[in-house]
Amino acid sequence: MKPSTGRPAERPINKIIRVIAPALFWLGLWWLASLLIGQELFLPSPLSVGKRLLELLPTAGFWYHTLATLLRVLIGLVAGVAAGVLLAALTFLSGAASAVLSPAIRVARATPVASFIILVLLWVGSDAVPVVISALMVMPVVWENTSAGLKSPSPELIEMSRCYRMGLWRRLRYIYLPAAAPYLKSAVLSSVGLAWKSGVAAEVLSYPRHAIGTRIYYSKLYLEIPSLFAWTVVVVALSLIIESAVRRALGAGKEARK
Repeated sequence: MKPSTGRPAERPINKIIRVIAPALFWLGLWWLASLLIGQELFLPSPLSVGKRLLELLPTAGFWYHTLATLLRVLIGLVAGVAAGVLLAALTFLSGAASAVLSPAIRVARATPVASFIILVLLWVGSDAVPVVISALMVMPVVWENTSAGLKSPSPELIEMSRCYRMGLWRRLRYIYLPAAAPYLKSAVLSSVGLAWKSGVAAEVLSYPRHAIGTRIYYSKLYLEIPSLFAWTVVVVALSLIIESAVRRALGAGKEARK
């Protein structure tokens, strides 16, 4: 039985209002701005964007482009997280590896994503560019957070483990990994939106055949502004859904370990 927090439970209607009210406010502001501008070419109304979105949803092409982008971003996210954790462990365990790799990873983090997209486009096919870019953007974030987590145990705790003659693998399992886990969780949550935005940006510049970014590019090229906004709404909605799903998965994993 969970202890009482001393606060009354929030009523369902209040939760609904708390979620819907800000959305209605921003939709109203958008609608008002579109009325003041009066040009669909510059700012379409929410109604025209919603109408275009409803036209896209039943089409097979919409789901094909969306699933293709989703698959690329998820592969890039997983690859970036795996590479970041591996590099963090390597630079933590080896001073020589840290001296060689740490500056390169920091340079990668500071390099503009557009520069990476153009360079990677020269080396791999357009379909692979979003995967590589998503991984490259995620990897430094995961590396930095995981490295900080591995360095977080106190010197006294490490010294005590040596006094009890704990081997390296036992120290990793019982000291370093539990210490790094919250940092890694934070890095993964931060990386979801980063992977999604950088992956779609890579699609806009590399325009693979089936991709949301390609649809955004062609919408801009042919001045189909309601379509551009509709695809942008899809990008934002999917980013929020994926982030929520990852947050729930990490929370469920934490509860399962208790």
